[in-house]
Amino acid sequence: MNQDLFLVLDIGGTTLRSAVYDPVQGAIADAQREPVHNFLSQPGVPVATVQANVIAQLQRLIARRCEQLQAQGRSVRAVGLSFAGPIDAQGRVLSAATIWGAGGAPLAVGDELSRRLGGLPVHALNDVTAAAWRYADRHDEPFCLITVSSGVGNKVFWGREVLVNRHGHGGEIGHQRIDFAADALPCDCGGRGHLGGIASGRGSVAVARRFAAEDPAAFRASRLAALCGPDPAGLSSYHLVRAALDGDAFAQRCVRHGIGCMAQAISGLYAAIGVRRYLFMGGFALALGPQYLAWLAEALRDIGLFGIAGDEVASLLELADADDDHGLVGAGRYLAQRVRA
Repeated sequence: MNQDLFLVLDIGGTTLRSAVYDPVQGAIADAQREPVHNFLSQPGVPVATVQANVIAQLQRLIARRCEQLQAQGRSVRAVGLSFAGPIDAQGRVLSAATIWGAGGAPLAVGDELSRRLGGLPVHALNDVTAAAWRYADRHDEPFCLITVSSGVGNKVFWGREVLVNRHGHGGEIGHQRIDFAADALPCDCGGRGHLGGIASGRGSVAVARRFAAEDPAAFRASRLAALCGPDPAGLSSYHLVRAALDGDAFAQRCVRHGIGCMAQAISGLYAAIGVRRYLFMGGFALALGPQYLAWLAEALRDIGLFGIAGDEVASLLELADADDDHGLVGAGRYLAQRVRA
């Protein structure tokens, strides 16, 4: 019986993915996905109940996949859970705004699942921390991995370690306040004016709806309206990306507003610690592809990076692999290096 397999899960604000990681092959197999039982699918439900429902969903999924592998004569040595939220040194998820919304008590997801699953080791990692392990061997220099998806997050990988403090903080630029206006767009965490509430996929949709309310004539005349209909409440990040890539000026203004805010955050990161490599993953950034990097480079050149010539800025930016396996592969590589037989 093969004892060296790992089961890896990646839980984001919208989708829960799972796969089997083989450390010998260094790759995942049999990837599956299902919707997350997040707070948006449970309106009016208390945060503690949403947390319990998420744990129950994870427990059912892990148990089912372990049973399937056992029926094939294989077993799971440990589980790696890539989770969208800061995680402290004790393995407690401190917050998960895109999954269970604002508030909620710290939750020891790994320990609780291990207890329910008869002692099977479950290691919980922040999702961007997990993803950073996927790219750890590709870059000799420190790098910053940024996800632009349902929310925004980042992690800096330096000296074979992800830079976080014992509370799990360090890499939450999605909650950096960018807009200080009283009516700034809300963030899933309950704050206002945060980068994630403006520059993520969800945030960019919120920006587009606000711009449509402020200038309804421009919206009605846009390619975006032709795609999503006359009511901006019906637009999605898919519509926004498609219209922006089709050259629609209204959609591009919405997207580039968030990208300009992202440039502000990156300029602060660069000024503080001097990282010169920025990788971008997440469904929204990858859907925009090279155009996302081109607009970001332009915004960064306008801001200026100390000691970096304008024509060098684009070389600092890179797209991650064009798939959504980052947390799965990264969690597997982390387990392969850190979990003893």
